[in-house]
Amino acid sequence: MIIEKLAVGPLMANCFILGCEKTKEAVVIDPGDEADRILWSLAELELTVKYIINTHGHFDHVGGNKEMKEATGADILINSLDAPMLSQLSAAAASFGLSTNNSPPPDKALEDGDTISFGSITLKVIHTPGHSPGGIALFTDGNLFVGDTLFAGSIGRSDLPGGDLHTLISSIKNKLFVLNDAVKVFPGHGPETTIGQEKRTNPFVRE
Repeated sequence: MIIEKLAVGPLMANCFILGCEKTKEAVVIDPGDEADRILWSLAELELTVKYIINTHGHFDHVGGNKEMKEATGADILINSLDAPMLSQLSAAAASFGLSTNNSPPPDKALEDGDTISFGSITLKVIHTPGHSPGGIALFTDGNLFVGDTLFAGSIGRSDLPGGDLHTLISSIKNKLFVLNDAVKVFPGHGPETTIGQEKRTNPFVRE
Protein backbone atom coordinates (compact mmCIF):
# COMPACT_ATOMS: atom_id res chain seq x y z
CA MET A 1 0.00 0.00 0.00
CA ILE A 2 1.19 3.48 -0.85
CA ILE A 3 1.02 5.91 2.10
CA GLU A 4 1.80 9.58 1.44
CA LYS A 5 1.53 12.20 4.20
CA LEU A 6 1.17 15.94 3.66
CA ALA A 7 0.88 18.45 6.51
CA VAL A 8 -1.50 21.06 5.12
CA GLY A 9 -2.89 24.45 6.10
CA PRO A 10 -1.95 26.87 8.88
CA LEU A 11 -2.78 24.26 11.56
CA MET A 12 -0.57 21.64 9.83
CA ALA A 13 -3.20 18.92 9.71
CA ASN A 14 -2.00 15.61 8.31
CA CYS A 15 -3.62 14.63 5.03
CA PHE A 16 -3.00 11.04 3.96
CA ILE A 17 -3.10 9.62 0.46
CA LEU A 18 -3.53 5.83 0.46
CA GLY A 19 -3.08 4.04 -2.82
CA CYS A 20 -3.33 0.52 -4.18
CA GLU A 21 -0.09 -0.31 -5.98
CA LYS A 22 -1.84 -2.76 -8.31
CA THR A 23 -4.87 -0.78 -9.48
CA LYS A 24 -3.71 2.78 -8.71
CA GLU A 25 -7.02 3.48 -6.98
CA ALA A 26 -6.70 5.75 -3.97
CA VAL A 27 -8.44 7.48 -1.10
CA VAL A 28 -7.60 10.86 0.39
CA ILE A 29 -8.04 11.11 4.17
CA ASP A 30 -8.61 14.61 5.61
CA PRO A 31 -7.84 17.06 2.80
CA GLY A 32 -7.83 20.02 5.17
CA ASP A 33 -6.27 22.61 2.85
CA GLU A 34 -3.86 23.07 -0.04
CA ALA A 35 -5.86 20.93 -2.45
CA ASP A 36 -3.40 21.87 -5.20
CA ARG A 37 -0.57 20.15 -3.29
CA ILE A 38 -2.71 17.07 -2.70
CA LEU A 39 -3.69 16.88 -6.37
CA TRP A 40 -0.07 17.31 -7.42
CA SER A 41 0.99 14.41 -5.18
CA LEU A 42 -1.77 12.24 -6.63
CA ALA A 43 -0.58 13.04 -10.14
CA GLU A 44 3.03 12.27 -9.25
CA LEU A 45 1.95 8.93 -7.79
CA GLU A 46 -0.31 8.28 -10.81
CA LEU A 47 -3.28 7.59 -8.52
CA THR A 48 -7.00 8.03 -9.16
CA VAL A 49 -9.12 9.09 -6.17
CA LYS A 50 -12.16 6.94 -5.42
CA TYR A 51 -13.11 8.41 -2.02
CA ILE A 52 -12.48 11.53 0.05
CA ILE A 53 -12.70 10.38 3.69
CA ASN A 54 -13.09 12.77 6.62
CA THR A 55 -12.09 11.41 10.04
CA HIS A 56 -14.14 14.22 11.59
CA GLY A 57 -15.78 17.50 10.61
CA HIS A 58 -13.36 20.17 11.88
CA PHE A 59 -12.39 22.72 9.24
CA ASP A 60 -8.65 22.05 9.38
CA HIS A 61 -9.30 18.47 8.23
CA VAL A 62 -12.04 19.01 5.64
CA GLY A 63 -11.43 22.51 4.24
CA GLY A 64 -10.19 21.07 0.93
CA ASN A 65 -13.27 18.90 0.35
CA LYS A 66 -14.85 21.29 -2.14
CA GLU A 67 -11.80 21.65 -4.36
CA MET A 68 -10.98 17.94 -4.17
CA LYS A 69 -14.55 16.99 -5.07
CA GLU A 70 -14.60 19.40 -8.00
CA ALA A 71 -11.25 18.16 -9.30
CA THR A 72 -11.78 14.41 -8.87
CA GLY A 73 -15.51 13.72 -8.62
CA ALA A 74 -14.74 11.37 -5.72
CA ASP A 75 -17.41 10.63 -3.11
CA ILE A 76 -17.11 12.42 0.25
CA LEU A 77 -17.50 10.08 3.25
CA ILE A 78 -17.95 11.15 6.89
CA ASN A 79 -19.75 9.87 9.98
CA SER A 80 -23.36 11.02 10.12
CA LEU A 81 -22.89 12.82 13.46
CA ASP A 82 -20.23 15.14 12.02
CA ALA A 83 -21.88 15.64 8.61
CA PRO A 84 -23.71 18.83 9.69
CA MET A 85 -20.34 20.53 10.31
CA LEU A 86 -19.52 20.47 6.60
CA SER A 87 -21.90 23.34 5.84
CA GLN A 88 -20.47 25.46 8.69
CA LEU A 89 -16.75 25.37 7.87
CA SER A 90 -16.41 29.01 6.87
CA ALA A 91 -17.84 30.21 10.19
CA ALA A 92 -15.74 27.71 12.15
CA ALA A 93 -12.52 28.84 10.45
CA ALA A 94 -13.43 32.50 10.99
CA SER A 95 -13.58 31.89 14.74
CA PHE A 96 -9.85 31.06 14.53
CA GLY A 97 -9.13 34.08 12.32
CA LEU A 98 -8.83 31.84 9.24
CA SER A 99 -10.86 31.21 6.10
CA THR A 100 -11.98 28.13 4.19
CA ASN A 101 -14.76 26.94 1.90
CA ASN A 102 -17.84 25.11 3.07
CA SER A 103 -17.89 21.51 1.90
CA PRO A 104 -20.45 19.87 -0.36
CA PRO A 105 -22.70 17.47 1.54
CA PRO A 106 -21.38 13.93 2.00
CA ASP A 107 -22.19 11.28 -0.58
CA LYS A 108 -22.31 8.59 2.08
CA ALA A 109 -22.46 8.47 5.88
CA LEU A 110 -19.98 6.16 7.60
CA GLU A 111 -20.95 4.15 10.67
CA ASP A 112 -19.00 1.97 13.07
CA GLY A 113 -18.00 -1.32 11.44
CA ASP A 114 -18.44 -0.13 7.87
CA THR A 115 -15.77 -1.02 5.31
CA ILE A 116 -14.36 1.08 2.49
CA SER A 117 -12.70 -0.72 -0.41
CA PHE A 118 -10.42 0.66 -3.12
CA GLY A 119 -8.27 -1.50 -5.32
CA SER A 120 -7.17 -4.50 -3.23
CA ILE A 121 -7.34 -2.54 0.06
CA THR A 122 -10.17 -2.46 2.60
CA LEU A 123 -10.43 0.05 5.43
CA LYS A 124 -12.48 -0.74 8.53
CA VAL A 125 -14.32 2.19 10.11
CA ILE A 126 -14.03 2.50 13.91
CA HIS A 127 -16.28 5.12 15.53
CA THR A 128 -14.18 7.02 18.11
CA PRO A 129 -16.25 9.89 19.54
CA GLY A 130 -14.86 12.30 22.11
CA HIS A 131 -12.91 14.85 20.09
CA SER A 132 -16.07 15.26 18.04
CA PRO A 133 -19.33 13.27 18.09
CA GLY A 134 -18.64 11.56 14.77
CA GLY A 135 -14.90 11.04 14.92
CA ILE A 136 -13.66 7.86 13.25
CA ALA A 137 -10.46 5.89 12.86
CA LEU A 138 -9.61 3.81 9.79
CA PHE A 139 -7.79 0.49 10.11
CA THR A 140 -6.11 -1.68 7.51
CA ASP A 141 -3.27 -4.19 7.58
CA GLY A 142 -1.50 -2.94 10.71
CA ASN A 143 -2.03 0.74 9.94
CA LEU A 144 -4.45 2.95 11.88
CA PHE A 145 -5.46 6.48 10.83
CA VAL A 146 -6.94 8.13 13.91
CA GLY A 147 -7.71 11.75 13.03
CA ASP A 148 -7.53 13.88 16.18
CA THR A 149 -8.48 11.15 18.66
CA LEU A 150 -4.94 10.12 19.62
CA PHE A 151 -1.51 11.70 19.13
CA ALA A 152 2.05 10.67 19.90
CA GLY A 153 2.18 11.35 23.62
CA SER A 154 -1.12 13.18 23.74
CA ILE A 155 -4.85 13.03 22.93
CA GLY A 156 -7.30 15.21 21.05
CA ARG A 157 -9.01 18.25 22.48
CA SER A 158 -12.35 17.64 24.15
CA ASP A 159 -13.30 21.28 24.81
CA LEU A 160 -14.70 22.02 21.34
CA PRO A 161 -18.47 21.77 20.66
CA GLY A 162 -19.58 18.15 20.88
CA GLY A 163 -16.38 17.03 22.59
CA ASP A 164 -16.26 15.05 25.83
CA LEU A 165 -13.14 13.94 27.72
CA HIS A 166 -14.66 10.81 29.31
CA THR A 167 -15.96 9.67 25.91
CA LEU A 168 -12.60 10.37 24.28
CA ILE A 169 -10.66 8.31 26.84
CA SER A 170 -13.19 5.49 26.49
CA SER A 171 -12.82 5.51 22.69
CA ILE A 172 -9.05 5.28 22.94
CA LYS A 173 -8.99 2.51 25.54
CA ASN A 174 -11.92 0.43 24.27
CA LYS A 175 -11.68 0.93 20.51
CA LEU A 176 -7.99 1.55 19.77
CA PHE A 177 -5.96 -0.01 22.59
CA VAL A 178 -7.59 -3.38 21.89
CA LEU A 179 -5.53 -3.53 18.69
CA ASN A 180 -2.11 -5.17 18.51
CA ASP A 181 0.75 -3.22 20.09
CA ALA A 182 2.62 -3.26 16.78
CA VAL A 183 -0.13 -1.37 14.91
CA LYS A 184 1.28 1.85 13.47
CA VAL A 185 -0.76 4.95 14.35
CA PHE A 186 -1.05 7.89 11.95
CA PRO A 187 -2.50 10.91 13.82
CA GLY A 188 -4.19 13.99 12.37
CA HIS A 189 -1.29 16.18 13.54
CA GLY A 190 2.34 15.41 14.30
CA PRO A 191 4.43 12.25 13.97
CA GLU A 192 3.47 8.59 13.76
CA THR A 193 3.50 6.30 16.78
CA THR A 194 2.32 2.80 17.70
CA ILE A 195 -0.46 1.41 19.86
CA GLY A 196 2.11 -0.19 22.17
CA GLN A 197 4.07 3.03 22.57
CA GLU A 198 0.94 4.97 23.57
CA LYS A 199 -0.22 2.26 25.98
CA ARG A 200 3.13 2.40 27.76
CA THR A 201 3.95 6.10 27.75
CA ASN A 202 0.96 8.33 26.91
CA PRO A 203 0.31 10.22 30.19
CA PHE A 204 -3.37 10.82 29.39
CA VAL A 205 -4.31 7.17 28.83
CA ARG A 206 -1.48 5.05 30.19
CA GLU A 207 -2.65 1.48 30.75
